[in-house]
Amino acid sequence: MRVVVVGATGHIGTSLVPRLVRAGHDVVAMSRGTREPYAPDDAWASVERVQVDREAEDAAGTFAGRVADLRPDAVVDLVCFTESSAAQLVEGLRGRVGHLVHTGTVWVHGDSTVAPMDEDDDREPYGEYGVQKDAVERLLLEETRRGGLVSTVVHPGHISGPGWPCITPAGNLDPSVWQRLAAGEPLVLPGSGSELLHHVHADDVAALHERALERREDAAGLAFHAVSPQATTSRGLARAAAAWFGREAVLELVTWERFAEVTAPEHVEASRAHLLRSHSCSTRRGREVLGFTPRFSSAETCRQAVRALVDAGELDLGGARP
Repeated sequence: MRVVVVGATGHIGTSLVPRLVRAGHDVVAMSRGTREPYAPDDAWASVERVQVDREAEDAAGTFAGRVADLRPDAVVDLVCFTESSAAQLVEGLRGRVGHLVHTGTVWVHGDSTVAPMDEDDDREPYGEYGVQKDAVERLLLEETRRGGLVSTVVHPGHISGPGWPCITPAGNLDPSVWQRLAAGEPLVLPGSGSELLHHVHADDVAALHERALERREDAAGLAFHAVSPQATTSRGLARAAAAWFGREAVLELVTWERFAEVTAPEHVEASRAHLLRSHSCSTRRGREVLGFTPRFSSAETCRQAVRALVDAGELDLGGARP
């Protein structure tokens, strides 16, 4: 199968492209720049590389034609963020391509109301990112129901793993969270500590995309969560992380008001975005429909990410390594 991967050198593509090559597919990797993937792999030597500025070509109305002219059997779109961009792609691929797999986000759910959430549970997305991804999903799945372009949507949780900063137990990217846990120092967490985070390893996200391509008829017109087997509470993730270093987590649970007083504004905003949604997403549909089970737990996903940051010299844990 000839597969075009749009946004191929990002975190998901870094895992997905070599997977597709090893499975025997002919892969075309489209990306905006010349950045190399997060991890080297000999499989990239057999990949056709195409440089494209999607935003500019969407504005000119030429992007979908560029993709279709590559004559793919299937397209994996890892970097579509608006309904208008998705609509252009559908119009250009309809009748010319057999399958479109779109990467969404669990943020289409908005604040959680049940746990775990199924893909079809009631949702009230908010924020530009979640609202637009929800609109894209509705457009694509309705397209499939009408007998048009066969589409599948994959909704990742908090993507992490080697080469990517990891959402911390505080729900943000503040490196001092890991530093405090490694040193056994007190860590301030907002709320009750029972707020949920649902991470996913980038390779598990890639594997689910691959499975959807392999089982097109089963995946047609459906959305699938791409998350670890279980969500974790902020308190539970902090305890697991401290244990990597032979420590016990020393946690101070505070109000959001107090948290804002002692935390940089950008980290407070990220914490609110992640922890107040408090997502726990079911993997039942992926198991039952595609026979897919994620390999990595949330804690192991974060551990690999932190270890990679330390090894790359991007995170100083005072000589400690998880």
